[in-house]
Amino acid sequence: MALIDRFNPNLNKIEVSMIRQFDQSISSIPGIIKLTLGEPDFTTPDHVKEAAKAAIDANKSYYTGMAGLVELRQAAADFVQEKYNLHYNPDNEILVTIGATEALSATLTAILEPGDKVLLPAPAYPGYEPIINLVGAEVVEIDTRANDFVLTPEMLEEAILAEGDKLKAVILNYPANPTGITYSRQEIEDLAEVLKKYEIFVICDEVYSELTYTEQGHVSLGEYLPDQAIVISGLSKSHAMTGWRIGLIFAPAVFTAQIIKSHQYLVTAATTNAQYAAIEALTVGKDDAQVMKEQYIIRRDYIIEQMTAMGFHIIKPTGAFYIFAKIPVAEGQDSFRFLQKFAQEKAVALIPGVAFGQYGEGYLRISYAASMENIRTAMTRLKEFMEQYENN
Repeated sequence: MALIDRFNPNLNKIEVSMIRQFDQSISSIPGIIKLTLGEPDFTTPDHVKEAAKAAIDANKSYYTGMAGLVELRQAAADFVQEKYNLHYNPDNEILVTIGATEALSATLTAILEPGDKVLLPAPAYPGYEPIINLVGAEVVEIDTRANDFVLTPEMLEEAILAEGDKLKAVILNYPANPTGITYSRQEIEDLAEVLKKYEIFVICDEVYSELTYTEQGHVSLGEYLPDQAIVISGLSKSHAMTGWRIGLIFAPAVFTAQIIKSHQYLVTAATTNAQYAAIEALTVGKDDAQVMKEQYIIRRDYIIEQMTAMGFHIIKPTGAFYIFAKIPVAEGQDSFRFLQKFAQEKAVALIPGVAFGQYGEGYLRISYAASMENIRTAMTRLKEFMEQYENN
């Protein structure tokens, strides 16, 4: 037997992300405009960068505790209490992680064991399933297309009852990637009424919470399910800090006492100077996302107007910075090939919906975390491309 045959067999269930595959297939096209990235096109606020520089100059370059700086955990506790009416003890109910991705990895590896099942409303961000598969658990998707990508209590309860004792957790990501949908307070209350009847973990990926465009703002399931919810967030989207890699886990103390074990042996602790930058972001910069939100709304509305006129069906996103549009031509139901052709002919890259699972096929995702100049150019080229189909 060769050594290659002795790897964890669960790796055979995992492939390179189709988003990455698509990006590689079109990246060599000269001058290509990419509306693909899931990161703000804004820069990290200057005052946050200065806080990091000051930490470096003060030689704050040693390990912090595994849970992160207590000052950062206190700032995070104050932030979510003020913004979302969440109440977590910084001493034992908050963990600082290396981005929301590590927060998910630490959480899922702590919770899941082989044979467990996890419910996931779909289409969904493709980063959950590989982590779940790696530990031998399984994703069960809930198709939300018929309800404009919104999970209903009826859909949720039906799926819970169908899976039985093997069901360990449900993941709810909102505002959602790729659809941009989010939930009203009443909708959150209704989902919580279902979930509290069952002994399952509720993993709430709320990393886009500060990019919620409804008047009421973001409503966290953690407010209604304090004994079941594990709330995951971070500063990547809210403060344009993707490369700083600061994530956060909020959960009951009995949960964090277990999750910190997997967190410890995955990473030890988050980067020290980045944690000092995060303190500044969550205190002085607690409303830094507002400027970005205003620009995102302008971009979102422009794209919707342009693409609707081209025949695309779009559910208006109420958060994040994505538009998930139904492709209106038969050829577009193979979204990967359709968008490869678009990229090759018009030098614009969008993400094929199939990258977000079987229920994303026939759609495309646009990130409007891009300059208005690039967005206008992309819409002009998309209009030309769609007119070619009509003429043919």
